[in-house]
Amino acid sequence: MDKIIFSADDFGLTQAVNEAVELAHTKGRLTQASLMVAAPEAKDAIARAHRLPNLKTGLHLVLVDGDSMLGHTRLPNITSPDGKFSRDQTALGFQYFFSPAARKELKAEIRAQFAAFADTGLTLNHADAHKHMHLHPTVAAMMISVGKEFGLNRIRIPAEPPKTMQACGEKISFSDRALYAWTNILRSQARRAGLTAPDHIFGIKWSGHMRGERIDMLLQNLPSGTTEIYFHPAIRHDEILQKLMPDYEHEAELQALLTR
Repeated sequence: MDKIIFSADDFGLTQAVNEAVELAHTKGRLTQASLMVAAPEAKDAIARAHRLPNLKTGLHLVLVDGDSMLGHTRLPNITSPDGKFSRDQTALGFQYFFSPAARKELKAEIRAQFAAFADTGLTLNHADAHKHMHLHPTVAAMMISVGKEFGLNRIRIPAEPPKTMQACGEKISFSDRALYAWTNILRSQARRAGLTAPDHIFGIKWSGHMRGERIDMLLQNLPSGTTEIYFHPAIRHDEILQKLMPDYEHEAELQALLTR
């Protein structure tokens, strides 16, 4: 049976994001959110999630461009002195693949983030990763093996069908098709582990720009199966969001979620 999941990323990053998640769920069509457990406003997000029993909450695993749980002393090879992961996804990817020391720290951090989510008392609905870092096979293997210890049974596979995006008027590049094909590795890993995942994901090509008219067009062209459409909503473009995602249309994405 066809099903649509409306999801929000970066829950816990800022108050503006947290307020948008609550508003989009109570007044709009948001059904789930992915929590950054080490983010600046994680405690506020957790409190809101407990007030929203119908909001399905999962772990937004941060292993690039964000805060770690364990800090630089425990993660000297993969974080900077302030305990943050680099924004250089390619460089980190090489470290995670080739460096035994980096992989040891990576697994410890993944375990710490799953443990922190468990400590919230929230039900773990799913897991995904900031900037889709779990498309890295090493990261995916650790996320799955550690996650299953904490009850993980569902993940996001960022597979955005090129045919659907073409039907929505987008030009599809070789890299778009290559990324879509690459997701089969993660889907195979999930299948072997007995995990479920939506059939299709949307929010990659239009990341940060999931405006209402685009959602309307997308809904008219959805393939059959289970679809997750993810957003980055916020009630305002605050200082942190301006620094991390200067061109994202957070308020427009919130409005798209408020339109039923």
